[in-house]
Amino acid sequence: MFTSKYKNISSPTKAAFFVSCVLLGPLALTGCGKEEVVQQAPAPAVSVYTVNNDQVGTYREFTARTEASKEADITTRVQGELIERKFVEGSEVKKGDLLLKIDPSEYEAFLAQSDADLKSKIAGAAGAARDLKRGREIADKGFISQSDLDKLITNAAQTQAAVKAGEASFKKAKLDLGYTEIIAPFDGKIGRVNIDVGNIVSPQSGVLATITSTDPIYVNFSVEEALYTTYLQEHRNIESPDQVPLDLKIRLPNNTEYAEAGVLDFADTKIDRNTGTVELRASFPNPEGIVLPGLFVKLIAESKNKSSMALVPQAAVQENQQGKFLLVVDSNNKVSTRHVDLGRRINAMWVVNAGIEAGERIIIEGLQKVRPGVEVNPVEKNVDTVTGIITNSAE
Repeated sequence: MFTSKYKNISSPTKAAFFVSCVLLGPLALTGCGKEEVVQQAPAPAVSVYTVNNDQVGTYREFTARTEASKEADITTRVQGELIERKFVEGSEVKKGDLLLKIDPSEYEAFLAQSDADLKSKIAGAAGAARDLKRGREIADKGFISQSDLDKLITNAAQTQAAVKAGEASFKKAKLDLGYTEIIAPFDGKIGRVNIDVGNIVSPQSGVLATITSTDPIYVNFSVEEALYTTYLQEHRNIESPDQVPLDLKIRLPNNTEYAEAGVLDFADTKIDRNTGTVELRASFPNPEGIVLPGLFVKLIAESKNKSSMALVPQAAVQENQQGKFLLVVDSNNKVSTRHVDLGRRINAMWVVNAGIEAGERIIIEGLQKVRPGVEVNPVEKNVDTVTGIITNSAE
């Protein structure tokens, strides 16, 4: 039964009032005879990353295109029926491998004929030389006239010339027979065959197939004349392009970074007057054939003279109207906004030119939970600098 304090309240009202006091408990107003209690929400937990410094050099990216280091169009020097193909299209071939064979029977006959003709001419030249020798012996005794001797001299010279012509014909016939077998000029990959076995081919048939060598692979790119002039001024004592202190890498079309490092291989000797650029070439090892000729890639050139700079995970970077910023957690676990000047990306990290220093903590997970001035419960995490995967510090 209610005390006299509530005696003027009707029974239904008393009952409702009693229920409200029971349900609301400690949050009820003082009318239930309780003091008002305000519960403070716990600080939100966020993942933080401690900023580290790394050695970073001056950096530029160039649009570039890959090119085979060697390329040869396979053609024929003789005419005949293509009777054999000794390779699979798109396969690797070695220097000296037999690629294609043309019917050699006609050229074997030419060689045999040339051989017989040469032997005949050699025999004729030998006979003419003997006649001339005897003629000179008897001419001194007056048995033949000077006119007859001159004829013997002429005949000997002509037969010697005929031997030279026969030797040339024999050599050509031998070469033509050799040309019926088309040999790989170097190690590489061979592409599609343009003429099938059974067709008649000739020098006018054009390219039968193309062989390319892609290890190393060349990467061609252009540099502005002003930048190239600076390059020449800074490296005037370097004797060859591959001595330039640059780290060269390429980013492939699928946005992955190629594992092999390259060297500067060639620099053109003149500026293109139409574009105001100079052509340069880098060479990259390509043992697995991953980089194909004709790809558009990004050439990444970084100076080997590096300086210590802060790197932050890309996951921590946000942007507003004032630019890119980070959420920093101070020693009191309070959150503040820090605008930063960012440089280039290196895998999953972003180089910071200004605005953050090594040792400071930045939020990488739970960004949506907080705002500047709020106290947080920071949980230290690690970040894989290549993949960007976040893991616990203990892992």
